[in-house]
Amino acid sequence: AFAAVFFGIVAAYAHITFVSQLLYFILSGFLGYYLIWSVEPALFSPLMSTSNSLSGVVILGGMLMTSLPRGSASNVLGSTAVTVAAINVFGGFAVSYRMLLMFKAEKKN
Repeated sequence: AFAAVFFGIVAAYAHITFVSQLLYFILSGFLGYYLIWSVEPALFSPLMSTSNSLSGVVILGGMLMTSLPRGSASNVLGSTAVTVAAINVFGGFAVSYRMLLMFKAEKKN
């Protein structure tokens, strides 16, 4: 209830750009929460799957922010978020691949 009242007050007095960015932030928080807790640890470590799903949400949010005018602070931060999260996703899959190789049976010649 407090959050709804707070958002209503901010929406009434703040600039529309700030309100839309705050709304994106709030929605991404809800989306991230529901995505992370619904991840099944079927293939590999729950930590890796949670990290990769969270980084996927960051990539989507960063792509949204990079659509703003070129050179703005939001555009630069969105581009940085996409780059760092993509590195994290790649690293997560590389670590998972190496973990799966540890359990692979050795080939006998």
